[in-house]
Amino acid sequence: MISVDEALAQVFALCTPLPSEPVPLAQAAARVLRAPALAGRDQPPFAAAAMDGYALCGPADAGATLRVIGEAGAGHGFDGAVGAGAVLRIFTGAPLPPGADRIVIQEDVTRHGDSITLNEPAQEAQRHIRPAGADFRAGDRLSAPRRLRPVDLALLAAMNVAEVSVSRRPVVALIATGDELVMPGEAPGPDQIVASNAFALKAMVEAEGAEARLLPIARDTADHLRTVLQMAQGADVIVTIGGASVGDHDLVAPVTAELGATRSFYKIAMRPGKPLMAGQLFDALMLGLPGNPVSAIVTARLFLIPALRAMLGLGALPPATLGARLACDVPANGPRTHYMRATLEPEGLIRPFGSQDSSLLGILVRADALLIRPKGDPARPAGTPVRYLPL
Repeated sequence: MISVDEALAQVFALCTPLPSEPVPLAQAAARVLRAPALAGRDQPPFAAAAMDGYALCGPADAGATLRVIGEAGAGHGFDGAVGAGAVLRIFTGAPLPPGADRIVIQEDVTRHGDSITLNEPAQEAQRHIRPAGADFRAGDRLSAPRRLRPVDLALLAAMNVAEVSVSRRPVVALIATGDELVMPGEAPGPDQIVASNAFALKAMVEAEGAEARLLPIARDTADHLRTVLQMAQGADVIVTIGGASVGDHDLVAPVTAELGATRSFYKIAMRPGKPLMAGQLFDALMLGLPGNPVSAIVTARLFLIPALRAMLGLGALPPATLGARLACDVPANGPRTHYMRATLEPEGLIRPFGSQDSSLLGILVRADALLIRPKGDPARPAGTPVRYLPL
């Protein structure tokens, strides 16, 4: 068995960043930007009013009376200049007219027809103006790679960028295996269960920005598994669920080898999820995940999701961990790294569940973290600093 770190390094070695494609800005949410985007203009493109009020030239004392010569609003500038003794009625976002260098807010004046009287002085320190280019300048860039958030889209729109270069979505083929499985909504036989793992994995890869292809359940014959695997051709990642161990009905290894697969490793020193296989098939990354629900989901979190991020151009990085302190004593760990379902508690504490059986989805649903117990870690008392993966 190899370590989790060694296995992840070998998975990354099988991943190549996918090519980019242009998409309209309106379709770019959550996509991965692959080329920097350059601003086409300054923002704001002109000195603009930051408050509703009156634009004037130079400082003025309280009690000064000034003539109102016009009005400017957002999208409607004033066709003229402001000189001594004059002011322009101006609204937030309007261009500052030539000659004006400050704004007195409307609450600080009294209006009398076509003139105003200043109730407060127009001071040097309170100009209420947004300078041209205060946000960004033409030629400034939004760096790549990055997953585009709503705020990034707003910035790109303000930069007058209508189209961006993003990573192509990885296509992930998901294949559940086993005679014991039926699809949700079907009537299971007396010795069958309802397939669940593929639905969790489909949601996980789609949340990461990939396209999931849910293929038919592969039955426990070499011919049927071979047929379903051939349906996965063209995918960037092929994921089998179950059947990757060494039992008489575990056919993934021999059938994929027959189809030309190369295998990088099999079995990892981790719990849950020891029987994990990785390699290449049909020029795609192939991952053979365990069949137990918790094992499948945990190994997907540790290997499949980082692989997709690498393909999207976000770098070959392990999942980020966070720190907490144990809320209770824990016994010594065994010879495999243990990812224990756990709950986060106030004051930075984490508490593992008592049962860690890899078939218990209900406990995984109640968990919001995976407490990481390193290989051979001794018994630890409550309060010990530990690392965890958020769920």
